[in-house]
Amino acid sequence: MAKEHQMIVPFSERQIKKGVISYGLSSYGYDIRIADEFKVFTNVNTTIVDPKNFDQRSLIGVKGKFCLIPPNSFVLARTVEYFRIPRNILTICLGKSTYARCGIIVNVTPFEPEWEGYATLEISNTTPLPAKIYANEGIAQIIFLEADEICEVSYKDKKGKYQAQKKITLPKL
Repeated sequence: MAKEHQMIVPFSERQIKKGVISYGLSSYGYDIRIADEFKVFTNVNTTIVDPKNFDQRSLIGVKGKFCLIPPNSFVLARTVEYFRIPRNILTICLGKSTYARCGIIVNVTPFEPEWEGYATLEISNTTPLPAKIYANEGIAQIIFLEADEICEVSYKDKKGKYQAQKKITLPKL
């Protein structure tokens, strides 16, 4: 189904794990990777984090093979993979255990039917120490749920505000 609908591009038909945190096709899901661009939250400008009026000065752009997440902070990143979710599919995303065991939590909302784009990920460091995450390696697993019936209203029908995002996308109202 993934190949037929070009649901995941690029698509790895097997799990890649030699020397990296694994990514690619798994038993019942797909392990996604993070790209090499990050937005690290900072309190340098002492702004307020407000989803209705987000101040971009709260973020510092970082590009590289890895990213250090400050203690008790988080970064935004995007997937390497571009997704096209069919109208009868919904996804759930969970962080990989390798990172979870280090106090690194991944938060991603479900991919609704007919959503498409690069997913923006929130990666939290719950520890009192800096934490390192690696670009182009696995970060989370997407689980695909197929419905018995096609949904009445898809994300595309609603003209969702995060449709077809191409980069790390900040909160929108």
